[in-house]
Amino acid sequence: MLLNEFPPIHDSVFELRIIINAESESDLMSFSFFKPSRPKTPQEVVKAIKDSLMALDTKTVVEVKALEKALEEVEKNISSLRGMLSGDGEVEPNADQAVQLALEFCKEDVISLVIHKLHILGWEARKDLLHCWSILLKQKVGETYCCVQYFEEHFELLDSLVVCYDNKEIALHCGSMLRECIKFPSLAKYILESACFELFFKFVELPNFDVASDAFSTFKDLLTKHDSVVSEFLTSHYSEFFDVYERLLTSSNYVTRRQSLKLLSDFLLEPPNSHIMKKFILEVRYLKVIMTLLKDSSRNIQISAFHIFKIFVANPNKPQEVKIILARNHEKLLELLNNLSPGKGSEDDQFEEEKELIIEEIQKMSGLKNLEH
Repeated sequence: MLLNEFPPIHDSVFELRIIINAESESDLMSFSFFKPSRPKTPQEVVKAIKDSLMALDTKTVVEVKALEKALEEVEKNISSLRGMLSGDGEVEPNADQAVQLALEFCKEDVISLVIHKLHILGWEARKDLLHCWSILLKQKVGETYCCVQYFEEHFELLDSLVVCYDNKEIALHCGSMLRECIKFPSLAKYILESACFELFFKFVELPNFDVASDAFSTFKDLLTKHDSVVSEFLTSHYSEFFDVYERLLTSSNYVTRRQSLKLLSDFLLEPPNSHIMKKFILEVRYLKVIMTLLKDSSRNIQISAFHIFKIFVANPNKPQEVKIILARNHEKLLELLNNLSPGKGSEDDQFEEEKELIIEEIQKMSGLKNLEH
């Protein structure tokens, strides 16, 4: 082979460089394409949620396609929040990030936005939001729960959550959010003393069973979660509270009567409320209500009524009016009590012992003369 038949060396080198460079660029493009995106910071996640919630304005809501797109964006962003707070199965949640998320939620007023836009959100977004809600409320900076502090500075948001029971589409979601808030004494205290508290007496009798039951669960938490808060409230609002509570005890709705009677027993017998109980059992009007419930067609209600009735009877300082009522009705009361049985159960013996003591006390009352003088 002649020398001039070989390709020029410089041409081959040039072609080789082209091939190598082309492959390198291809690898670089491939690497860039598959490289995972940088994780969002808490600030970016919260800003994205805020922006997507803000996009749910009046104009967007009335345009179907625009609304669907905006709701998808909210759902995606709240899902990111859930992943950051709870982990995604591969990455564990970061405690510092959770605190930062809570701080940003407060700083950017996203808590307020969430409450006011809740009725527009889709089911999946609401579900994820409820999961995140309790986690956010528990985040502390030092000794301060930052989201709780936010509510303390914006108490009107608790009123907004309460009135949501009037909207059956979001009533159960708001109920869950409220019960998480009520775990904190300052927030429970506000609701008890606010004008919206009286709405619960309506909500627990709503025709929708699920909503009414949920409202009663929240109502019960308000009256049982924090002994000192409840005691202070009942002391300050005794007359107003029991005036409306009597309506529940005399309701035509069986579930309302049963639940409210059981709840009454629960909070009256708490040691911090002993002074409330002592005041309650001095009043003839409430004795009459409980005696009526002793005659209820439901045995469960009769048993619950007995546990309050026995306190009236066992009271060593019964006022004259109470003695008169017991004496006048002793025959009917004795008949009711003799026929009263809790059924089969481990508490039978204790119940029977208490019943016998109350029967004996009523028999003593029946022997008293000239009670009305």
